[in-house]
Amino acid sequence: MVAEKSTTTKAKVKKGAAPKATKESAVASDRFKMRVRVSAYEHKILDASVRQIMDTAGRYDAVVEGPIPLPTGIKKYTVNRSSFIDKNAREQFEMRIHRRLIDIINPSQKVIESLTNLSLPSGVNVDVKMM
Repeated sequence: MVAEKSTTTKAKVKKGAAPKATKESAVASDRFKMRVRVSAYEHKILDASVRQIMDTAGRYDAVVEGPIPLPTGIKKYTVNRSSFIDKNAREQFEMRIHRRLIDIINPSQKVIESLTNLSLPSGVNVDVKMM
């Protein structure tokens, strides 16, 4: 018996060359995504609102990615304690803005309609973008 040699050729890829398009990337380009950014000053209210959004999307069998915590924005304010004599006496205040990101892949019309009719607590800001 003679052992056969298998000859395999490896394609050399140049540095900086873009990979060739495959069927997976073509399918991924046909997907629509609804990106929901939720922000609030209190993280407990924010987490409850995100849970409510995810439960609503899951009720209609939507594919949900997230919630992804985004960096907390901090706004700091420095205020003089006295208006005239005590220039060096100051107080500092800060406001923290907590944010979460939720992606809903290929949302159906029922999912979009149910999310628009959703009532969230006051102080919760919701931004919806279709991608």
